[in-house]
Amino acid sequence: MKQTTRFGLKYTFADKELKQSRESSGPARAVEETAVKAQQAASDPGFSAEIQESLQQVLGELDNLIGLAKVKELAREIRAFVEICRRRERFQLKNESLVLHMIFKGNPGTGKTTVARILGKMLAELKVLPKGHLVEVERADLVGEYIGHTAQKCREQLKKAMGGILFIDEAYSLARGGAKDFGKEAIDTLVKAMEDHKNEIILILAGYEGEMEKFLRTNPGLRSRFPIHLHFPDYSCDELIEIAQLMVRERQYRLSVGAAEYLRHYLQQQLDASRPNFSNARLVRNLIERAIRRQALRLVDRRIYTRDDLIMLLREDFIQPEEEEAIIHIWQTE
Repeated sequence: MKQTTRFGLKYTFADKELKQSRESSGPARAVEETAVKAQQAASDPGFSAEIQESLQQVLGELDNLIGLAKVKELAREIRAFVEICRRRERFQLKNESLVLHMIFKGNPGTGKTTVARILGKMLAELKVLPKGHLVEVERADLVGEYIGHTAQKCREQLKKAMGGILFIDEAYSLARGGAKDFGKEAIDTLVKAMEDHKNEIILILAGYEGEMEKFLRTNPGLRSRFPIHLHFPDYSCDELIEIAQLMVRERQYRLSVGAAEYLRHYLQQQLDASRPNFSNARLVRNLIERAIRRQALRLVDRRIYTRDDLIMLLREDFIQPEEEEAIIHIWQTE
């Protein structure tokens, strides 16, 4: 009987110690589990390895563009925001919806359309947009010729762009015209679509900086609907030469030393002239394509030529018609 009693007392004491140990370790274990979950969430970006690889490719495509530091910074901000939102969801934290309607301001050839296309692909990979494709339109695609026609044309373009980006070039032209112009109706239709389909479509309005500022002032409520305003500055001469070298390499050509020197001199002259709507990379592309055509004309009647002849663009291939006339005039007067 005594042994049984001692055994009962000993068992009760041990059980009590075990219970106290479990109770005291409960909060510590909960803290430890929370820390582990937090560490796992921090190390998990919220996307599969395949999506991460695709995102790196898209961002690499953006990084390969010359200049555009602010645009590249914005792309990384958007990506970081979306990833953090995914992590917050795991902890049942609130997330703000991301409004990404944008205004692109800058001269032609500064990369506005190219950037819009890359952003569309990135947002599709991030699952912010269902498709991420780009539909590029202008005034003629949106503004009708009679009552009811404008709304119909706008709806057609919005339907094409649904799930992606509707890119409206020279958007300021929508505000041109008198009181009877249907441009205002187009703006109203687009603004309504931005609210009704805010998770399915992104609008980007693009155009010259001065013209876009005037356009935004015509409708006071328009500016606030586009939280992201990006300025696309003109390229420097060094950046334009870099763009030229890139374009030439992509076409499997090379610039001779004389051609590169001439091109730099000519582009610097154009920049110094401070023309209001300097066409930047578009001008470079036109110069290179013209030089390629002139090289073809120079070589087409040759019977003997080398691989280097077919690749090399010479100074004479770039000389502008007005300069040729000046050179001929000098020769004739001498």
